[in-house]
Amino acid sequence: MRLKLIIPASLLCISAGILAFSKYGHSEPPGRYEVIMNLIGQVLKEGHYQPRPIDDAFSKEVVDKYMKTLDVEKKFFLRSDSAELAPLSTHIDDELRGEPVLFFNKSNEIIKKRVAEVAAIYPELLSKPFNFSVPETVTLDPDKLSYPATEAERREAWRKILKYRTLENLEDLKDVREKEKTKPGAVVKTDAQLEAEAREKVKKLYDRYFDRLKNKEDDNARFSYYVNAITNTMDPHTDYFPPDEKRYFEEQMAGKFYGIGAQLKEEDGRIKIVSIVPGSPAAKQGQLKANDVILKVAQGDKEPLDITGYAVEDAVKVIRGEKGTVVKLTVKSVDGTIKDIPLVRDEITTDETFAKSAIINGDHKIGYIYLPEFYNDFQDRNGHRCAEDVAKEIAKLKAEKVDGIILDLRFNGGGSLSDVVTMGGLFIPEGPIVQVRGRGNDVTTLRDRDKSVQYDGPLAIMVNEYSASASEIMAAAMQDYKRAVIIGSQSTFGKGTVQRMFSLDDFYPNKADIGGSLGAIKLTIQKFYRISGGSTQRKGVESDVVLPDPYYDVAERKDTDALAYDEIPKATYTPWMYPVDVNTLRKKSELRLESNQHFKLLQENISAVRAMDKQETYSLDEASFKAEQKKNAGMLKKYDNASESLKALNIQNLKVDLEKYGNDTMKLARNKEWLKVRTKDMYLDEAVNVMDDLIGQSLPQMQKSTAKKD
Repeated sequence: MRLKLIIPASLLCISAGILAFSKYGHSEPPGRYEVIMNLIGQVLKEGHYQPRPIDDAFSKEVVDKYMKTLDVEKKFFLRSDSAELAPLSTHIDDELRGEPVLFFNKSNEIIKKRVAEVAAIYPELLSKPFNFSVPETVTLDPDKLSYPATEAERREAWRKILKYRTLENLEDLKDVREKEKTKPGAVVKTDAQLEAEAREKVKKLYDRYFDRLKNKEDDNARFSYYVNAITNTMDPHTDYFPPDEKRYFEEQMAGKFYGIGAQLKEEDGRIKIVSIVPGSPAAKQGQLKANDVILKVAQGDKEPLDITGYAVEDAVKVIRGEKGTVVKLTVKSVDGTIKDIPLVRDEITTDETFAKSAIINGDHKIGYIYLPEFYNDFQDRNGHRCAEDVAKEIAKLKAEKVDGIILDLRFNGGGSLSDVVTMGGLFIPEGPIVQVRGRGNDVTTLRDRDKSVQYDGPLAIMVNEYSASASEIMAAAMQDYKRAVIIGSQSTFGKGTVQRMFSLDDFYPNKADIGGSLGAIKLTIQKFYRISGGSTQRKGVESDVVLPDPYYDVAERKDTDALAYDEIPKATYTPWMYPVDVNTLRKKSELRLESNQHFKLLQENISAVRAMDKQETYSLDEASFKAEQKKNAGMLKKYDNASESLKALNIQNLKVDLEKYGNDTMKLARNKEWLKVRTKDMYLDEAVNVMDDLIGQSLPQMQKSTAKKD
């Protein structure tokens, strides 16, 4: 949430609090890490919306989280290391009050030693052929594993994981051989040659991985992980940003990106998509989604490079390139399918992050508004504001005499609070939109004060599990007013909190003496509530018409550190004069879904992915491995072309928008792709059906009301 908020008064006293170091009687002045830890401790205690007690129990939770960050697969630490660190596991709360940073220093010493030990093991294990006829299995889920008790156990764990990765590569190479062997001049390699090639690929992968661990993931990087284990234990959205990441975050907030437009993170040794930048090449192409894993990167038609084990900054280097060139990503999608996605590199243009509309022709003329985020250029008085832009799109659609409007908030993670309040007011007379409660339990009701209603016709809002924060405020308000039908996931993300960025430099004037800027903390300071009284936290907004989603499983409620759901008294508001009968709309949609083959295939796919997720062990003998892979591929293949047979929607640009593009071939091409993605969108297709029902439901009400007035 990008909000302009007043700094809590308690935080203004923190700069003086740093002097509290002296009370512990240390003979030496605090170092950089001690200063950061003490500041973080005070900010969490004095400024967090709902601070947990920072005690020994809190410390132990931090230790568990941090150890998982350092060794997510439990392949480095020995059981004895955990025992050695145990006496310090209750010291972190003391460190946050100014004591020396002991746990980090000791764990840092141990992990560097263990990484060096394993770095000598994997090349030896990969120097000899594996026997893929031996019946054995490997467990990949770290939650099902314990730290190895001995070095021999650790070596065996590494042997199995390296064998599994080699077997994956070997089967890929054999598939390529099968496809290529009939081509003129093809050189058919033997199984032994392919096995050696597969091992070499795995070795290169882990060479890069260990190079990162030894040379790029330095003490400062690990300290950042350490502090974030602390802040994320307070709540998932309170984060520490070291100076370079703070700059990166601010650039993101400014919307200045270059490349394919995908924010990345490294997880379990793989590069995962965190989010797609609206308007970017990835967003326009439409196939790359949050939580997808990038397996390989190819420059045009050249040999793809396996980036498993890459650091994010290294992955970015190979994904970026010159404008207009093609980068091809091999991606494992959230639904389990693996596909190649070609993307044309381009400068990300901000105008495509803004609200955009179209008309869908069918039984009725339906207006469609796509809003990727609740943007507001706070630095430029003349900059774009999403509420103003949506108002303009509504005016254009009304001029086209549409029968209803669909507002698409799928994958919209939120943004400006002031804009969601203003935007809600476009669809209702004056009234409350959201309630906000601060740390002192004071509740503020944010209202639309404009008595006019820009659009009073049938309204539907599309959401999914990634619709968060401001999107949830908008959907909840329209639902509470009975103004719109909400269509989509069982419930939205469930982020009902607001954060503000605080620079730690503002609290410590002598930063130059300890190495320069200290970074910043993004702190949770408020909580949102619906006008009906319930929080959006954890629970999200439940859709009126529920459509089966792909297997995202990302909601706030999945995080054990997330703040709890609660309620406050409802605000005073008057429901819409033509309340939407969501029960009738839901029943009609459910009847359609019963015979909808596309959603049936999707639900089968979800069941297949969930079944695969329950698999705890994986075969290391080739015959069993191939059988497992064939079974899984068969379960997922049916969904690959599910949308291809979908009847295309008749969706068109408004004439005024086409005139705006003029002869700009780039914009015209991007617009064409934007429309193409939506022509075979099964969710939008059903939303249109629901809107047709809503129009049929609403028009008689409106006509009857008009007749009474006459």
